Amino acid sequence: MDADFWHQRWEANKIGFHLGAVNPYLVEYWPRLQLPVGSRVFVPLCGKSLDMLWLAEQGHDVLGVEISPLAVQAFFEENRLPSPKVAQQGAFEIWSVPQITLICGDYFELQASQLGEMAAVYDRASLIALPPDLRVDYVTQLQNLCHSAIPHLLITLEYDQENMAGPPFSVDAEEVLALYPPPCELERLAVADILSENQGFRDRGLGSLLETVWQIGA
Repeated sequence: MDADFWHQRWEANKIGFHLGAVNPYLVEYWPRLQLPVGSRVFVPLCGKSLDMLWLAEQGHDVLGVEISPLAVQAFFEENRLPSPKVAQQGAFEIWSVPQITLICGDYFELQASQLGEMAAVYDRASLIALPPDLRVDYVTQLQNLCHSAIPHLLITLEYDQENMAGPPFSVDAEEVLALYPPPCELERLAVADILSENQGFRDRGLGSLLETVWQIGA
């Protein structure tokens, strides 16, 4: 993972991937996972996503990992959360308040023992943040960290990569199926062309921008 690239993006505030509201697909489709209150949810490459607040409001314990300390600090400050407890764990800094813990460090260096038992994974902007040569490693690491049988809610983008270089990168259905082969079960819950809602992508030359919601489980 190119740590310097992401540090520079956060330092320059080039974070167009950050949504200023809770993702509507999360609100609509998360109940399908039927997780009991108190379940632990893993959010890889979490940034300062407001989706983590929503998940906590549903009664979940949220564990995110993010490489940028600026993003981690901003999450707690901008949402006016209580002052987090901060502890060092090897190369990682652990920031925590009730129901939400953010691990600041490199996702690919995490160990399963640092996460504990997870009940589900939420990935809105993680897989699509990575270039093709890292996506297999990303999924392999995810399976190492979390039991492969737990459900995932995954959101991807698909567009003509010749017209725009990522991130976010285009990850089409064929690649998702290859990254999560049997015995994983995949269900495509929604597909929508969202180009009209994203002027920045139109300015970069795209003629179509598909957003797809997947539910993954074994």
